[in-house]
Amino acid sequence: MPTPIDPTACPEFGQLQQLPRRTLLGAGSLGMLGLGLPALWSRTTHASVDGITGLGQAKRCIFCFMWGGPSQLDTFDMKPEAPKEVRGSFQSIATPVPGLQICEHFRHLAPLMDRVAVVRSLTHDDPAHLSSAHTVLTGHLPPVNKSDAEPPSERDTPHIGSVIARLRAPQNGLPPAVTMPWLAYHPSAPGGVAPGQHGGWLGRAYDPLLVGGDPSQPDWNVPALALLDGLSSPRLLERQRLLTDIDAQRRALDRTAAGHSLSLQQEQAFGLLASPNVRAAFDLQAEPDEVRDRFGRNIHGQCVLLARRLIERGVQLVSVNWHNDGRNFWDTHGNNFNRLQNDLIPPADRALTALLTDLEDRGLLDETLVVWVGEFGRRPQINGDGREHHPFCYSGLLAGGGIRGGSIYGRSDETANYPAENPVTPQDFNATVMHALGIADDATLPDRTDRPVRLRHGHAITELFG
Repeated sequence: MPTPIDPTACPEFGQLQQLPRRTLLGAGSLGMLGLGLPALWSRTTHASVDGITGLGQAKRCIFCFMWGGPSQLDTFDMKPEAPKEVRGSFQSIATPVPGLQICEHFRHLAPLMDRVAVVRSLTHDDPAHLSSAHTVLTGHLPPVNKSDAEPPSERDTPHIGSVIARLRAPQNGLPPAVTMPWLAYHPSAPGGVAPGQHGGWLGRAYDPLLVGGDPSQPDWNVPALALLDGLSSPRLLERQRLLTDIDAQRRALDRTAAGHSLSLQQEQAFGLLASPNVRAAFDLQAEPDEVRDRFGRNIHGQCVLLARRLIERGVQLVSVNWHNDGRNFWDTHGNNFNRLQNDLIPPADRALTALLTDLEDRGLLDETLVVWVGEFGRRPQINGDGREHHPFCYSGLLAGGGIRGGSIYGRSDETANYPAENPVTPQDFNATVMHALGIADDATLPDRTDRPVRLRHGHAITELFG
């Protein structure tokens, strides 16, 4: 059993707050079916934006969100010349890129760093998990910044997957965007669930499909795709008819946009349940054992493998959130080096390496953007055996999708405390992702009041392309 999360791990939160027993925002439900189903995409409100093509060349994206904040000093910005109380105990190893060394525990990834761009000058000033996650995942500041007390709301900027769901039509009956294996939350944060993972002001119809659970387990399935025990297809259709009748009566009393959105979600949910193509896309058992072993027989590795399987078949953006490991995720206030060496880096290293290799072997890497980033980094000065939050300088990775591999963008100072060259905000990083996906700098979408809102708030790092 995993060690329970330490309530003192984030002392700035104060005492551990219990999450209220409520349905997570962004997870709709079909109560009559007994399915916990997130809000899905809308087939009827697809919009086009001038200039969406011709910028980057990525047709799809796998966004690995390293929830908790990986230490830049112990991963991709080693400082072997720094004092011991800063550099820590890990050694650096060479890569095929001259001048680029990374942590010794990324031993599988090291030979592939000529396919990867490292951004070493990510920076912002928000030390809170929840609000900084919103900024990284949406490219915009949240409604309440520097806060771990503010849960998701309809005022949030849409997740980048929700933007893709709004701009692009579904392919092969699959949703444009998927999130797995959970909506990232921090039990020590009063707000609980991180904002920026939903449709936000676009509405719940554009929430990415949430696929929960542990796909490394032999009995895993996608709850949203599983019929209830004993519920045959004819009975499912009868349930749909009954639910439609009830909805019609409800809408006669309440003709709100929210009610219409829920009706669309229900219609799409039934279509999802009935689609053999969708079921096949989620069938990890169809992958050879050696492939599953290469990605790692753990929750992160199998989620990344499933992400590859989904983008191959038509899903356009998959977010893989670092899972609830019961030990504070990458939030290593204590036991930093043991946690990184034994629990965090090995599955991340194996999964990212297998993903890049698989995409390249299948001829998909040039058209698939791979992102690996957290919400912030860690403080250079070691505190006992841990590192505290540090948003002022950290690292992120980009690969594929037109990104020039072997690039190092930005430089940190001698202790990775602050950027020394080319600072990059989360807004810039997110704009770079959007640029790769072909979303123009001046692209807008209307919010709930029909006011045009610019999608890209930062400046794309165009030097990384080509």
